[in-house]
Amino acid sequence: MTIRLGIVGHVDYEGLDQILEFLAREAPALGFSLAYEAELERLAPGGARLGHPSQIDALITLGGDGTLIRGARFLGGANVPIFGVNLGKLGFLTTCQAEEFPEAFARFVRGEHHVQSRMVLEASTWTATGELGLHLRALNDVAVHKGGYARVLRMKVSANDELIARLAADGIVIATPTGSTAYSLSAGGPIVVPTFDSFIVTPVAAHTLALRPTILPPDVTIAVDMEEGNEEVLLTADGQVGIAIAPGQRITVRRSPHPVRLVRFSDLTFFKRLRHKLGWGGPQLREP
Repeated sequence: MTIRLGIVGHVDYEGLDQILEFLAREAPALGFSLAYEAELERLAPGGARLGHPSQIDALITLGGDGTLIRGARFLGGANVPIFGVNLGKLGFLTTCQAEEFPEAFARFVRGEHHVQSRMVLEASTWTATGELGLHLRALNDVAVHKGGYARVLRMKVSANDELIARLAADGIVIATPTGSTAYSLSAGGPIVVPTFDSFIVTPVAAHTLALRPTILPPDVTIAVDMEEGNEEVLLTADGQVGIAIAPGQRITVRRSPHPVRLVRFSDLTFFKRLRHKLGWGGPQLREP
């Protein structure tokens, strides 16, 4: 039985050519067929064009965390595992480093891995008259933040229609546990183990000492109502897709029924990643 692999990648990273050559040489002999996104076809001639998630059984992303997130957005909720290869500096979400890929791919072929489900957000926009606007999916977070002017935003934040707080801040981040180590962390939010499904609601530079990051259960619907007077407000998903939000609009965020599935090896745990990638515990505990 042929296993269909989709390949997406960032063409500006060094080492991309070598991994594409490795896959073109080794994968067919192991029973894999390869399909490449359009940007990679000139670097990997002879492969099929990657057109739809239904064409593949697994997805390999070649780049950094941003490339993996872009790959997850391409899948759009399809039940396809992602094998992320880090060609960049951090690669917190990826499965392995570039130099580890040949051995890691061999372990993947032998089934010496597991697939970890990660919670995904679905954000929707609503007009002041209650009409549904756009939908966005996010693996890390959705953020409401200012546009071009250094002005405070005023908003009302609720969970299942119960008021949490009226907020005056530079913005707000609603993150998944996966995203707890991204924008939310830099705004002062907590680190949450990524398999513990929950929402992390983190104000950005709140104009009060009485409001702190809050963890909510995964079955609530969070609403952010933009109050009048806000100008140039943006809603972004994973820092990659953004839309303008007008005064009086509402944003709702809920848990998607379709998680992202990441390939993992048992010898690289979440806390090992924290120590190695983020220096968790200080320099004396950072592992090589």
